[in-house]
Amino acid sequence: MYEEEPIFQAIRVGDAARVKALALKPGTNLMLPSKPGWLPIHQAAWYGQTACLKALISGRQPGMLNKRAAHGESALLVAVQRDNLDCALILLENGADPDSMNSDKETPLYKACERCNPAMVATLLNAAVNLHCIQGWTALQEAVVRNSVEICEMLISAGAKINIPNMYGISPMFTAAQTGSMDALCFLIKHGLYCVHFIYNLYYLKSIRHFPVGADINTQAADGNTALYEAAKNRHEEVTSKARVRRCGISPLHLAAERNRDEVLEMLLEAGYDPNMMLSEERSNLYEDRRRTALYFSVANVNVYAIRLLLSHGAATDLDTLPPLMVAARQGAVQSVTLLLEHGADVNVIVPSLTTSFPPLIMFCSRDPPLLKLLLDHGLKATPCFICSYGDKPHPSLSSQSEDRTRTMEFCEMVSSPTVSRWVGPIVDLLLDYVGHVSLCSRLVDHLDSYSEWSRIKDKAVPPRPLMHLCRLRIRCLVPKRRLKRLPLPPPLLRFLQHEIHEDPDPDELEFPEYSDFTHQLYI
Repeated sequence: MYEEEPIFQAIRVGDAARVKALALKPGTNLMLPSKPGWLPIHQAAWYGQTACLKALISGRQPGMLNKRAAHGESALLVAVQRDNLDCALILLENGADPDSMNSDKETPLYKACERCNPAMVATLLNAAVNLHCIQGWTALQEAVVRNSVEICEMLISAGAKINIPNMYGISPMFTAAQTGSMDALCFLIKHGLYCVHFIYNLYYLKSIRHFPVGADINTQAADGNTALYEAAKNRHEEVTSKARVRRCGISPLHLAAERNRDEVLEMLLEAGYDPNMMLSEERSNLYEDRRRTALYFSVANVNVYAIRLLLSHGAATDLDTLPPLMVAARQGAVQSVTLLLEHGADVNVIVPSLTTSFPPLIMFCSRDPPLLKLLLDHGLKATPCFICSYGDKPHPSLSSQSEDRTRTMEFCEMVSSPTVSRWVGPIVDLLLDYVGHVSLCSRLVDHLDSYSEWSRIKDKAVPPRPLMHLCRLRIRCLVPKRRLKRLPLPPPLLRFLQHEIHEDPDPDELEFPEYSDFTHQLYI
C-alpha cells in the first residue's frame, strides 16, 4: 500500500509551517514526484492550500513551477481544475506558464471555460485564447457549450476567433446550435460574423422566437439543399451540397450521439435521418476502436435512451468493426446488452481480430456470471469452450502459448489469465448447464482442483448427464426462446427449461397436459 510522504501529508492537512521547514531543509528535492507522479506543488494546488503553496515557492527549485505531472498537467492547470482561484493567482504571479497543456492539449484557460468559472477566465486572459485541444476544440467552444455569454464576451474581447473549426469541421456557431445554447447562439449572431443561414439549423429552427414556429425544417432549395445540410457546413459558403456533406465523413447524427444530445438525436431520426449512416474511413481511423455508427457512440456512452431510440428507428447492430454488443458486455451494461439482444444482435459473432476457438463475446463477460447467463439464454454457444486440442494431455506453458500470436486462443487458455482464473469455477459451472456430454481438458481440471469447493463442478461434467438436463437442451433447441414461456407446462418445469432453477423439478409438482396439446404447442 502506498504510504504518503511527509511533505505531501503536511500539504494535505494545511500545515504550512511544516511544509516550509521541509521545503527549506538541506537536501530536500521538491522535484521528486510522489507515487502518482505529482510534485508537492501539485498537491498544494489540488487542495487549495495557498500558504503551503507560498512556502513551496519560497524554496523554489529550477523547473518546479511548470513541471508537468503524469497526465501532463501543470500545477496551474490543477488549480484551475479544482476552481482554486487564489492558488492560480499565486502561481501566475510567480511566473507559471498560462499556456501549459496537459496530455490532451488542454490549457488552463480551456479548463476554466470547461468549469464555467468567469473569475478564473478573467485571470487567464493574457494567455493565447485560440489554442485548441487534441480534438480541435477552443476555449470559446467550451464556453459556448456551457452557454456562458459572459465568458464568450471576455474571450472575444481578448481576441478569440469564432470561425475556428474543431477536428470535425464544427465551429462555435454550429456548436451553439447543436447544444441548444441559445444565449450563446444569439450573442454570436449579433456579431454578424456568420451568415444568417446558420439560424436555420435543423435542431433549433423551431426554438428561435424571431422565426415562425411552424417553419418547415425539411425545406429544400432548387438544388436539393436542406436546412440541415446548410447548418452542417463549417465555412462561410453560401451553398452546401449533399455530396459535400457526405464527403466531410461525419453526420450530425454521430455528433448528437457522441455528445449525448438526446433531443437532437430524436429530432434527426424523426426527420428521417438514416440511423445507419457510417463515419468515413478517415474519420473512423481517428478512433482507436474504429467505430463507425451512431449506435456505437451511444453504446460506448452507456446512453440507454439513445440506444433504444436508434434501435427503434432501425439501427443495425452489426456494422461496426467491434460489435456494439461486445462493447456493452465489456462495460457490464446489462440494459444495453438486453436492448441489443432484443433487436437481433448476434451473440456468436466472429471478429477477425479476435482469433478464438470459442465465441469471443465470452471474453468480455468472463468475470460477470449473471451477464454470461443472459447471453447463454439468448443462444451463446457454450460447447466450443470445452473443445481443446490438448484434451487430457499436458498443456504447454501459458508463456509459450502467449508468444505465438498466430495461433487460435482456446477457452482454457483465456480463463487462465490472472484476472479471470478466480472465476473459473463459476464460469465452468454455468457453461455446463448449457451443454450435453463434454470433457474437461487437463488444464480446466487443474483449475477446478485448485479450490476444494469446486470439486463438485468437476463431478458435474462426468457422464452420463441427467436425462432431464439433456431433454432441456433438446427442447430449447427446438423451441424459439420467445415461445418457451408459452408452453403448456407446470411452472417449475418452465423455470427449469429457462435455466431459472438448476436442479431437476420435484416430480410431485408436475402435472402434464395431454400429449397432443404439448406437441401442438411445440411445433406451431
